[in-house]
Amino acid sequence: MTPADTPALILGARSGIARGIAVALAKRGHPIMLAARNAQRLEADVSDISIRHSVEVSAHDFDVLDVAGHQSFLESLPMKPGIVVCAIGVLGDQEADTGDSAATRLIVESNFLAPCLFLEKVAAQMSASGRGGHIVGIGSVAGDRGRAKNYIYGSAKAGFAAYLSGLRQKYAASALHVMTVKPGFVRTAMTEGMDLPGPLTTDAEPFAERVVAAMEKGKLVYYDMRWRALMGVITHLPERFFMKTKF
Repeated sequence: MTPADTPALILGARSGIARGIAVALAKRGHPIMLAARNAQRLEADVSDISIRHSVEVSAHDFDVLDVAGHQSFLESLPMKPGIVVCAIGVLGDQEADTGDSAATRLIVESNFLAPCLFLEKVAAQMSASGRGGHIVGIGSVAGDRGRAKNYIYGSAKAGFAAYLSGLRQKYAASALHVMTVKPGFVRTAMTEGMDLPGPLTTDAEPFAERVVAAMEKGKLVYYDMRWRALMGVITHLPERFFMKTKF
């Protein structure tokens, strides 16, 4: 069991899932460091979480695309994190982004390349400490199979999942635990306005609570069970048949 005073760093902290995870960790007594671009917009969360759960909470400016600043950001934190949650993501608009190389590059770099480069530094730091820790990467079921509706975003998340799998194997003999989370539809600002199927959609806070419980149990991959079953079918469909579906 991770000690309750282990500091947690939440990247992409303005997302609904990230905030839910921050709350779930704060309930357990973990000091929280919220990181995102325009960190001043996190001040309401800092105040709310610290008051409700009586833990130290701070906000930090962080742009994952500023790769040159990754190390200095880590060194600037008030506490060395023992839990790092990467909830950074850019969904994009598949139809609008098609043919737009800048938009496509932003999606790939935001969901895959830049988070991987940052987590590589985090993993090395945690491993060197001898205390290990937890790295939790928020992926997506969209990475399980390329779909016409979101194959740019999905392919980036597929790469991120493969990276986390490799990181997990690299540090398998150490005290560093790496967990991949594959959400389906979660009601957040990212999905606002989308026509989400009720039976396959969950709210952010209960989902986040399950993610933290899975982390504490040392799970390697966390899926919502409904999506695990659905994607198990989807990923095994023969390609020629899958091409004709509308999923």
